[in-house]
Amino acid sequence: MTAAAPAAPAASTDRIEEHVVLRQPRARVWRALTTAEEFGAWFGVRLSGGTFAPGAHVRAQFTIPGYEYVVFDVLVGDVVPEERFSWRWHPHAVERGADYSAETRTLVEFALEDTADGGTLLRVTESGFDALPEARRATALAGNTGGWTSQLRKRLVAYLDG
Repeated sequence: MTAAAPAAPAASTDRIEEHVVLRQPRARVWRALTTAEEFGAWFGVRLSGGTFAPGAHVRAQFTIPGYEYVVFDVLVGDVVPEERFSWRWHPHAVERGADYSAETRTLVEFALEDTADGGTLLRVTESGFDALPEARRATALAGNTGGWTSQLRKRLVAYLDG
């Protein structure tokens, strides 16, 4: 069961800020975020082989129905155990046959904090949308806004509570 989250910050064209309060301790949430098999299970990508490491280039297929053709392609940044984890990716890169390689990647940052009741506050911030081509900026922002809400509040919560 997830506790009520604080009110969301004001809307931005450059960033998404999402957060969720999880009833599991920080170490458990950290494993779900950074262990390939666990991350893949809740995020919906086919991953295996250890944990995310700084500087790694990780590629895998999504397993979410209807998105199996989409490639999860991230460059791992910071990995500070049980505190923060980041990657860069091409946001909402779902158009079949599109080449996103020339686009700037957005930065996704996960930050974990303990809650007073022994749970974990997970904050996810994705920034850099203003650097995307104007033709796709609003769609990418809207797609990932809904995506993060679903991934965190539905898929991660269900995985951890399962």
